[in-house]
Amino acid sequence: MADYAKKISKSATSQEVEIPKKKTPLNYYTSIQLKYVKLGYHYLISNAIYLMLFFFFIPLVVLPLTKQDLFQLRDNLLKLNHHPVGDSLLIPFVFLAMLILYLRGTRKTVYLVDFACCKPHPSRRTSKATCVDRIAHCGTYTQENVEFQRKLFEKSGVGDETYLPEAVIQVPPNTTMDEARKEAENLMFLAVDGLLAKAKVLPKEIGILIINCSVFNPLPSLCATVVKHYKLKEDVVTYNLGGMGCSAGLISIDLAKDLLKVHANSYAMVVSLECLTQNWYCGNNRSMLISNCLFRMGAAAILLSNKRIDRHRSKYQLVHVVRTNKGANDNSYSCVYQQDDHETGLRGIALSKDLLTMAGDALKTNITTLGPLVLPISEQLIFLVVLLGKKVLRMHKLKPYVPDFKLAFEHFCVHAGGRAVLDELEKNLQLSQLHMEPSRMTLYRYGNTSSSSLWYELAYLEAKGRIKRGDRTWQIGFGSGFKCNSAVWRALRNINPKDDERNPWMAEIDDYPINVPQVSPIVLPTF
Repeated sequence: MADYAKKISKSATSQEVEIPKKKTPLNYYTSIQLKYVKLGYHYLISNAIYLMLFFFFIPLVVLPLTKQDLFQLRDNLLKLNHHPVGDSLLIPFVFLAMLILYLRGTRKTVYLVDFACCKPHPSRRTSKATCVDRIAHCGTYTQENVEFQRKLFEKSGVGDETYLPEAVIQVPPNTTMDEARKEAENLMFLAVDGLLAKAKVLPKEIGILIINCSVFNPLPSLCATVVKHYKLKEDVVTYNLGGMGCSAGLISIDLAKDLLKVHANSYAMVVSLECLTQNWYCGNNRSMLISNCLFRMGAAAILLSNKRIDRHRSKYQLVHVVRTNKGANDNSYSCVYQQDDHETGLRGIALSKDLLTMAGDALKTNITTLGPLVLPISEQLIFLVVLLGKKVLRMHKLKPYVPDFKLAFEHFCVHAGGRAVLDELEKNLQLSQLHMEPSRMTLYRYGNTSSSSLWYELAYLEAKGRIKRGDRTWQIGFGSGFKCNSAVWRALRNINPKDDERNPWMAEIDDYPINVPQVSPIVLPTF
C-alpha cells in the first residue's frame, strides 16, 4: 500500500507540467467523409425493411392492375389456404401471431412517474478550502497527508458548493450514531417530501418501499424510519439494501421492477442515499483518504408504477436493466473495501489501485449483454464481422470494434465517481463532451453522491430542456463487489423544465456548463 501511496503522490505533482507532443495534422475532409459514410450505412441497414416494402409495392402502383387481376389474386390465395401445403405454411404464422399476442399480454410495463433529488440546506455547503482547513486542524493527520489530500482536492473535479454533514466538519468530527441518523433522516425526508409533492401521491398509496444505503444500516432499518415518519400502510412491502456500493440505486430499480410484476396496480418508491458521518476517515492510510475528497451528501427518491392509467402523466418507461457482478474475481471483490485501519483502528473505505481496471472489465461484460438489446442492426453486423475475422479467420491484427452507442442513446448518465472514472469512460465509449456534461457538472456541483448521482444527472438534462419524447437515456452505475449495472429509459413526453420548480438545478442551471480546470489551486483562509 505504501507503493500505491507514493504513486498517487507522484501523480498529484507530476501532472502539473506536461510536455506537449507533436500531433499529426488531421485531414478534416477525410474524417467528415467517413462520418457521413457510416451514417449512411447505419440508416440504410436500420431502414432495410421499409425499403423492401417500398420496392414490393412498386409493382402494385406501376403495373396496370385491373379489378379482375385483384379478384384472381384473391381466388388463388383462397385455394392455397385449402391446400395441404398452404395449411402447413399458415400454421407457423398463426403460432407466431398467438405467441406475440401472449407476450404482449403478459409483459408488465414499468413507468417512472417522477423523481426528486435532495438539495441540502445552504448551511451545509462546504468549500474545498474549508475541508482542507478542517483536516489540517483535526490533529490526527500527518502534515504529509494533509498536503496529500489538498492535492487530491485540487485535481478531483469537485467544486466549492458541495454539501457535508455538520458532524464531519466539526473539529474534531462527531461521528456518533445519533449524528448519522440525523444526516440520513434529513436526506431521506427532503427527497421523499419533494417526490410526493411532484407526483401528487399520498403516502398510503405506496405499496412497495426500497431504500439503499451502503455503509449505514441502523436498527430499526431506514425503511422502518420512513414507514414511521410517513405512516405508510401496514401491508407495505419493504426492502433495505446495504453494502452494495454506488450502483445500488439501479439494483433497487431492478428489484422494484420484479416486484411490480407480482403486485398489480401498485406504486413502488425507491430511495437512494449515502451516509458520510460514520465513514469520514481520520487516519493516515492514503488508500482510505481518497474517499474523503470525493463523497458528498445527496439523496434521490423515485416513484415507479405499473398502472396503465399512469402512462399519460409518467416521464419515462423502463426498457432494460442489465446487471453485472464480478465478485468472483479476487481483485474485483477487494478494489473497494471497507476496513479498519490496522494502526489506529479507525474505519474507512480503501480504494485499490486496480479500481479503474476492474471498472473497465465490468463495463465490458455489461455492454456485451446490453449491446444486442439496444444497438441498431448496422452496428451489430460490423461487430459480428470483426469478431468472425478475429476468431474464425485468425486475423489477429484486426482491431476490436467498439460499437457506437451514440446510435442507440440520445443521453448518457455515467456515475460521477470521480474525474479519472469519467475520463476513462469518455475515452472507451468514444463519447463527446456534450454527452459527458451531465456527469461532469454533477461531480462539480454535488460531488460523488454515490447511488443517487445518476438522478442528479438526469435532473440536469431535464433542467436543460434536452429530454424529448422518444429519447433514450442510458444510466451506468459502478459499485463495490465489483458491479456494473445499466438501466435504459425511454421518455414518454417532452420534459418542460419550467414545470419542475423542485429540480435541484433550476435556480442555477443558466450558469452551467462551466469549464472545470484540471487543477484548481486551493488557497487556505488566513486569520
